[in-house]
Amino acid sequence: MIRGFALLLFCQLMGEICARTLNMPVPGPVLGLAFLVAGLLGWNRFRPFNAAQLTASDLGRVADGVLGNLALFFVPAGVGVVQYLGLIGAHGLALAIALIGSTLLTLLVTVYLFIAVKRGLGMEDNAP
Repeated sequence: MIRGFALLLFCQLMGEICARTLNMPVPGPVLGLAFLVAGLLGWNRFRPFNAAQLTASDLGRVADGVLGNLALFFVPAGVGVVQYLGLIGAHGLALAIALIGSTLLTLLVTVYLFIAVKRGLGMEDNAP
């Protein structure tokens, strides 16, 4: 399991190095995840594996452990909310409007983008 954890940390480190060195607007862990996916795709090309083998590997066991304890990652965010309750109370209405508005805008953009891609690919509606 140490190898799997080391691989995850290495990919995150490479993502951080690229993001900071190239001054990219993408967070390092996101780039690290992209590096991990690219690495797995490359590895699968030369030594094919299936989902069961990946799950049984060191990387799969570490990933299952991290996902099993994912709720712990929300504790710092909860502490931050409690720490800034006064600020949230003072600007609560503006925050709520911004949150609801951005959520609706994201949903609308996603729907229209999906429709545009579907039309671009020439797919027809198969709804009854």
